[in-house]
Amino acid sequence: MKATLMYGPGDVRVENVADPKLHQPTDAIVRVVQTCVCGSDLHPYHSMDGTADGVPMGHEFIGVIEETGTEVSSLANGTLVIGTFSFQDNTCVFCRDGFQTACVNGGFYGTSDVPGAQAEYVRVPFAEGSLVPVPDVNEHSDLIPSLLTLSDVYLTGYHGAHMGRVEKGTTVTVIGDGAVGLSAVLASRELGAEQIILMGRHTDRTDLGKEFGATDVVAERGDEGVAKVMDLTNGEGSHVVIEAVGHMPAYEQAYGVIRPGGIISRVGVPQYEKAPVGFGSIFGKNAAVTGGPAPVRAYIDDAIPLVLEGKIKPGKVFDQSVALDQVADAYAKMDSREALKVLLKP
Repeated sequence: MKATLMYGPGDVRVENVADPKLHQPTDAIVRVVQTCVCGSDLHPYHSMDGTADGVPMGHEFIGVIEETGTEVSSLANGTLVIGTFSFQDNTCVFCRDGFQTACVNGGFYGTSDVPGAQAEYVRVPFAEGSLVPVPDVNEHSDLIPSLLTLSDVYLTGYHGAHMGRVEKGTTVTVIGDGAVGLSAVLASRELGAEQIILMGRHTDRTDLGKEFGATDVVAERGDEGVAKVMDLTNGEGSHVVIEAVGHMPAYEQAYGVIRPGGIISRVGVPQYEKAPVGFGSIFGKNAAVTGGPAPVRAYIDDAIPLVLEGKIKPGKVFDQSVALDQVADAYAKMDSREALKVLLKP
């Protein structure tokens, strides 16, 4: 089969590799219908150490079950399923608490043992805990891109809003106009936020943010951006700040605009280890910091009907679509911001 491998910064290739096989009786093999490039895939694209063997890429996918292990009883061959970006048993103590990305038996795609989903087929461990069926949808449906976002990007944005406790009447600032930030805007609207300020400077993206529910757009960064948000909130700041970038300047903007007693919710994969929490940043404002990798399995059952009923259309974050063979172009376009998020069709 064809699969995506990354060999070093900027070096992404599609190669022929062995078809996946069942390893455990709880596994399933899924034929990938659609997958995509994630913003987090660009971090290794910039800075990973070179490797002679290549690292398998991809963790967002929707596909059709081709084969199941002997202990998989609730999923039938031929069923359309959404794959969550982490795999989990969905039964351990942390899964039961709703934090499936911390599953004691789970893990993430993109290793030699569990290769990535930017491929024609993928092996899914703990299939019953990691795959969510959508049996009434055809694999050629126009709904597929929006359903694909439920494997990661939309529900990561939702996680930011949920952990920030967005509710009716809340003022929210979303930092970052990437696909996760825009998803956070959409989720904040669905949760009832009254004012949603999107901090981003790419007009094609912020225009989609307005369509998703942003009431204000702030293109400025740094101190100037903080001042603009404070002006928009009558000097009070935001109840919730969703930081969807992962770089220190975004975190600094977050604590600059947070309201006393507010919550900073971080869903951008952090590219730093140390962050200020002292009097001038978090402590002095009695602010809370939360967020992390989204347990999409905890949210996906409630999100699927919203897509099927047309109440949300998160698939609009996909602004380009290419064949799997052109995955290197997809990475390059997202890296240069020529594309927001690229859909891949094996």
